Amino acid sequence: MLHKKLIMVVDDDRELRELLQEYLSKAGFNIVVASEGNEMRRLLIDQSPDLIILDVMMPGDDGFTLCKHIRKTSYVPIIMLTAASNESDKVIGLEFGADDYMAKPFSPRELLARIKAQLRRSDFKDKTNNRYIVFNNWQLDTEARRLTNTDSGRTIVLPANEYALLVLFLENPKKTLSRDDISSFTYGRDSLPTERGIDVMLSRLRSRLGDDGRNPELIKTIRGAGYVMTANVAHVN
Repeated sequence: MLHKKLIMVVDDDRELRELLQEYLSKAGFNIVVASEGNEMRRLLIDQSPDLIILDVMMPGDDGFTLCKHIRKTSYVPIIMLTAASNESDKVIGLEFGADDYMAKPFSPRELLARIKAQLRRSDFKDKTNNRYIVFNNWQLDTEARRLTNTDSGRTIVLPANEYALLVLFLENPKKTLSRDDISSFTYGRDSLPTERGIDVMLSRLRSRLGDDGRNPELIKTIRGAGYVMTANVAHVN
């Protein structure tokens, strides 16, 4: 029997928790729910969810604080639920380590699609048989999702979405990838005109790679077309 993915829903809205618990259970997931941050922390002692759905506005610690808490020890995919009119919530959530966001009210069907997209990213394996990908002065361990600078020895464990984005570029070196290409791979859909999630994710990845955001050389912006990985890439055992 295939292992059922465990999703944790953290939201103070009882009706929404019950709706998501029923809907996502029918979609084949195991669900655990928490109404606020302290309950979430207690559950995380014994539970290891495959994905967390995290509301921004809750009594006690807000979703941003809880997202930072989770990121201290885990790179589990996090989808944040935000107020529809507050664009800054979405950007802050992504900067604190969230992988995606949805504005309330939302379609459960769209949330399900985004959950599946994030789980695909989290489960992503390099499609070659080689464990390591080498480019410039970096080596990516595709089993540990660990990025190592071969000059300094500095090591970074990448979040699921940044890991998947980096591998997407490394599997397509010297090829221009459009925003729709990236969004389709990351979110399972075309990009939206006002969406900043891709920009935030690219900015974080460039920063980790030491690529100047104002004048990037490693992941270049091709105006009107998309982005391209300029490095020579090698796959090694």
